[in-house]
Amino acid sequence: MRFMRIGPAGAEIPVVRTSDGGYFDLRPITADIDGAFLGGDAVDRVRSAVAAQTLPPIDPTGERVGPPIAKPGVVLCIGLNYAAHAAESGAAPPEWPVMLYKAPNTVVGPYDDILLPPRSAKTDWEVELAVVMGRRARYLGSPEDANACIAGYTIANDVSERALQLEISSGQWSKGKSCETFNPLGPWLVTPDELLDPQVLGLRSWVNGKPRQNSTTKDMIFDVATLIYELSQVTVLDPGDVINTGTPEGVALSGRFPYLRDGDVIELEIDGLGRQRQQVRSA
Repeated sequence: MRFMRIGPAGAEIPVVRTSDGGYFDLRPITADIDGAFLGGDAVDRVRSAVAAQTLPPIDPTGERVGPPIAKPGVVLCIGLNYAAHAAESGAAPPEWPVMLYKAPNTVVGPYDDILLPPRSAKTDWEVELAVVMGRRARYLGSPEDANACIAGYTIANDVSERALQLEISSGQWSKGKSCETFNPLGPWLVTPDELLDPQVLGLRSWVNGKPRQNSTTKDMIFDVATLIYELSQVTVLDPGDVINTGTPEGVALSGRFPYLRDGDVIELEIDGLGRQRQQVRSA
């Protein structure tokens, strides 16, 4: 099952796409795709409504696609979680997951513009597998317990301003992560039954049509279940929360590519989750 939200920013309509390619308006059962909906047996409720034919069909053609989750409580980012990316960053693989927060209001749609901060000099792209929580995770007993807490998966562009993150951060990486528009998300929230193994997914990105990242989630240092387990030991994860699970090698921080400039176009994709496209422009 695939959830999406369409319409103007702040007034999106919740939609489900069924396995036969039909699109249906979810408003008869929920006002939005948010933590309350995802934490309340969302998939079973939607399946029952589809089977009973109580959801009106909807045509998304020509509509803006918003982020597939409304107002996440937190956006947690995992740093240096791909072995090759840690190497290109000049860092040793971490012994424990590197956790940092990103402002939730950075979340925008998968095709919305990315706005460069006025003094941006080193804004970077990062294609990432994002996990959306569907059940509270608090002091989980093992990584195996994590799977039952996942509502679905989507694509995140964890945009980062490296000068703010690393040079004038005073050790606070979040300073380079939390500028407006710095977390395009979507287009779909894909439920786990459609994506049985999150550790075998290809991730790719392009800037102005030129390849940048091309890797697989097999290169993760900490897999998805381990991340959720470890995070649950130090914070409570609630339904609707988003975890950006790290980016593979091929970013501008490596020194191999220029940083983003006004007018650049970024494209990202992950197997089974769709594709994003953003244009970069000055704020």
